[in-house]
Amino acid sequence: MSFEIPDDLRYRETHEWTTTGDTVRFGISDFAQDELGDIVFVELPDVGDTVEQTGEFGVVESIKAVSDIYAPVSGEVTAVNDAVFDKPELVNEDPYGDGWLIEIEVSDEGEFDDLLDADEYEAQIE
Repeated sequence: MSFEIPDDLRYRETHEWTTTGDTVRFGISDFAQDELGDIVFVELPDVGDTVEQTGEFGVVESIKAVSDIYAPVSGEVTAVNDAVFDKPELVNEDPYGDGWLIEIEVSDEGEFDDLLDADEYEAQIE
């Protein structure tokens, strides 16, 4: 099976993605949403909370499992995608678009060096 892996994003081994820059968005990968199955609940931090690279920042619950989700980089939460609380299926339908989870202001851009690029992530999930 082939999964969408946008070239302009960075990835964690635990299947979260992030944009790059001063303020970034996080979500879970197409592969992760497919493995989880139908997502029925999402728990996310509040605006103003801080997240640490590799630390848990939320929970995604599907019909198959409850999974912690981990921050690709550290920073302060500046926005939360409220739409996924009412329609958690957005994570399944559009994991890189309407199904994004949070935005943060990055505290250490050097942490992007610890993440996988699209080719490295694709090799990991094959």
